[in-house]
Amino acid sequence: MAFKLPDLPYAHDALEPHIDARTMEIHHGKHHAGYTSKLNAAIEGTDLEGKSIEEILTSGTLSAGVRNNGGGFYNHSIFWNVMSPNGGGAPSGDLAAAIDRDFGSLEGFKEAFSNAAATQFGSGWAWLCAKEGKLEVCSTPHQDNPIMNGVG
Repeated sequence: MAFKLPDLPYAHDALEPHIDARTMEIHHGKHHAGYTSKLNAAIEGTDLEGKSIEEILTSGTLSAGVRNNGGGFYNHSIFWNVMSPNGGGAPSGDLAAAIDRDFGSLEGFKEAFSNAAATQFGSGWAWLCAKEGKLEVCSTPHQDNPIMNGVG
């Protein structure tokens, strides 16, 4: 079964004024759509065809096309769902306690996360990761992500 471009869970303009509708249209309708079609082409006829995106990204050494397009498909699929027009605010519960423990405060986390994103050379992603029972901020180049082999 081929991968499909997921629908946005909200309208293109729902995140304004933080992210404008045109940016959302380009990133979803062009970038994410491109990663989706190129991923399908890269895995067609290989032993990766029919596997989940998580199985593909954790399967070992990947060709550049599968790594970049699979990562782009996966990362953007997460990206759309971690944002919400009704979201925001401070975390609570176990997540808030872990942020306070590992970053000193929510502001400490925000500073570390913003720094990781701003200092990523070229294109890439900043992530909140759990490693050995602690939270940390990490970044990956291009369309790499923390579940890929050899990352982290």
